[in-house]
Amino acid sequence: MAITVEELETLLKEGFPAAKITITDLAGDGNHYAAEVIDESFRGLNRVQQQRAVYATLKGKMDGNHGELHALALTTKAPE
Repeated sequence: MAITVEELETLLKEGFPAAKITITDLAGDGNHYAAEVIDESFRGLNRVQQQRAVYATLKGKMDGNHGELHALALTTKAPE
């Protein structure tokens, strides 16, 4: 079963409650999303560290062939 935009946003907000989060359903199929997460906690972290932190909040939703989320184009950064 595919994940909804609302479910994805809830997971991200749990991990980053003060973040500015923008989610786009790229294919309209509930499986291919783009997300931008802007959060102060990313300051001083490199891009890989930032993205690992985001993936950790997804709680296995992208794991293997049975994951609910097939693809996520992820942009992360600290606020300017």
